[in-house]
Amino acid sequence: KPRRPELPPVVMGRDNPVDRFIDSRGDHGAAFPALSSDAEFLRRVTLDLTGLLPTPERLAEFLSDSRPDRRARLIDELLSSDIAYADHWLTFWNDLLRNDYTGTGFITGGRKQITTWLHRSLVENKPYVQMVRELISPTADSAGFIEGIRWRGEVSASQTNEVQFAQSISQALLGINMKGASCHDCFIDRWKLSEAYGLAAIYASEPLAIFRCDKATGESAKAAWLFPELGQIDPQAPQPERLKQLAALMTHPENGRLSRTIVNRLWDRLMGSGIVHPVDAMNTEPRFPDLLDFLAVDFADQGSDLKHTLRLIANSKTYQQRISSVTRDSSEAPPQFGPQPRRMTAEQFVDAVWQITGAGPAKPDAAVSRGTPKSAAERAAGGPLRAKWIWSKAEASSAAPAGESITVRTSFELAGVPSRAAAIITCDNEFALFVNGKQVLADGNWETLESPVLENFLRKGTNRIDIVATNGGTDANPAGLIFEARIVIPDQDTVIVATGDGWQWTSAKPGPGGVFATEPTDWQPVELVKNPGVWAGRFGDEPALALAGALDSNRPMVRAGLVKSDPLMRALGRPNRDQIVTTRPAQFTTLEALELANGDVLKSYVEAGAQRLAARFAGQPDELIDWLFQFALCRPVLPEERERIHKNLGPQLDDAAIEDLLWTVFMLEDFQ
Repeated sequence: KPRRPELPPVVMGRDNPVDRFIDSRGDHGAAFPALSSDAEFLRRVTLDLTGLLPTPERLAEFLSDSRPDRRARLIDELLSSDIAYADHWLTFWNDLLRNDYTGTGFITGGRKQITTWLHRSLVENKPYVQMVRELISPTADSAGFIEGIRWRGEVSASQTNEVQFAQSISQALLGINMKGASCHDCFIDRWKLSEAYGLAAIYASEPLAIFRCDKATGESAKAAWLFPELGQIDPQAPQPERLKQLAALMTHPENGRLSRTIVNRLWDRLMGSGIVHPVDAMNTEPRFPDLLDFLAVDFADQGSDLKHTLRLIANSKTYQQRISSVTRDSSEAPPQFGPQPRRMTAEQFVDAVWQITGAGPAKPDAAVSRGTPKSAAERAAGGPLRAKWIWSKAEASSAAPAGESITVRTSFELAGVPSRAAAIITCDNEFALFVNGKQVLADGNWETLESPVLENFLRKGTNRIDIVATNGGTDANPAGLIFEARIVIPDQDTVIVATGDGWQWTSAKPGPGGVFATEPTDWQPVELVKNPGVWAGRFGDEPALALAGALDSNRPMVRAGLVKSDPLMRALGRPNRDQIVTTRPAQFTTLEALELANGDVLKSYVEAGAQRLAARFAGQPDELIDWLFQFALCRPVLPEERERIHKNLGPQLDDAAIEDLLWTVFMLEDFQ
């Protein structure tokens, strides 16, 4: 049950409740640990709460702020950044609820995402007890958690969907590991096989046979809750009603384990180690029971507000103290309270690299809404669309051969490096878009309008766009393509590149890299289709609005937590989420070393970033060095570092030298 400990007295003006409990131990001696510098604090708390690096501009602004409450104001600012907060914490919840965008079960229909529901819940800062209720007694878009993974073929009894349900809700929500008890009475904890199957039977839609060590016992499970002192499940009730009863019991005000478990997980995320450690061993004696119980009852008092607890911890002097550089094994509890040395997560590392290089993807894989409603003035700012529907023949709007595939092309000049660039594109039936020989995206649903961000693919000088457009169907049917890009270059008029007269087409198709094995010789002018109304009525003013939104200078960048995993992120510890993951490994691995040193993924980001930075800082090598150190490390470059950079990379810093500089900074311990 919840326990409300008395707040200890304030010591030396440290009045945050976290500090009052920590200080009551009396082991601080004559002085408390030193606080982190403002720059160190800014970098750490921005990464912890939003997963991003503070920009050099934000660093300068914060360091010039002399107000005594500047740190509290910064914490409020970060937590009010709803999209950045949700994008970052989605990774934590994806791990905990084993939610992902690809992997086991999706191809066969044996697994469902909860991404849209989960991200929206974080953006709205939905009360945690409401999230728990919607996970256990789910809506259509949150059902994937309790449904688990329907494995192909024969599986052991402990991997049926019913037993997965028992394992998932007990581990994720209560900090109880039921995997052992799903096979036999647990050897190292109190939980019994009958209790694990009692939970599983709540979800079962038919009588559930009990198996011990994969052998049938001849008994059937009876639906039951683990803590009957709070109430019990009616085993005769229909499954939906049993789930509602379980949701009510799980979120019962007297179920203190639910709130203790989640605040312990939040403490672990911000401090590097839980008050109960490991975090899935909540039957273990806490290192500081009063602190854990206070955080839990305070969390409940505040309406199970996740941001409130994060704010409370981040405002404490305990969180803000300087981190020791001594590393430890993540499986061991630290010897004292306070923030522990932590490396970036895979997603934080990749996001930081994308921030600096501008090499992030054009669109997320996650089905999330990250925009905000625009005013009428903002909607009008995009202006009317100039693009026309095109194909190889004007009659295509009536009928084009099924399966016909063409490549359309245009080239154009840019007077400078774009600060923003975006496009809208759709094709009846499918397309692949290439910019300067690199694929931006492909899509096979003409009823959806894609709006990719393009500035990372464009360069000063000549640029080329190739679009492979394919008509579908089995018989002749309408075919058409429309594309428009708007490119913003500082101190220049906006450049518009739109399908219409001047584009050419060929029946040849480029290779996977957007490059033709042999340059086609049959380029011909495209034709405007005769009846664009076939498609225009479907979209209305959506294309212009999409372009205006994509060009918004305040639009959030695509985040690593919103895209499918890749070799770099897997090497850095991002799990495949077939199982619940509550603690990622902290040890540096051989695979990570190989991927960071030789992997194609990081190499491509560094190459793209070097090209952009070479153009941005042309003839200004010292300005580039200053900017990079401020952005990546939140500190000025040291004189000896600047000297080594110039000595090893040369005074002018061409593309190759900038690549070396970026990679070197990304490998620094201070960066990671």
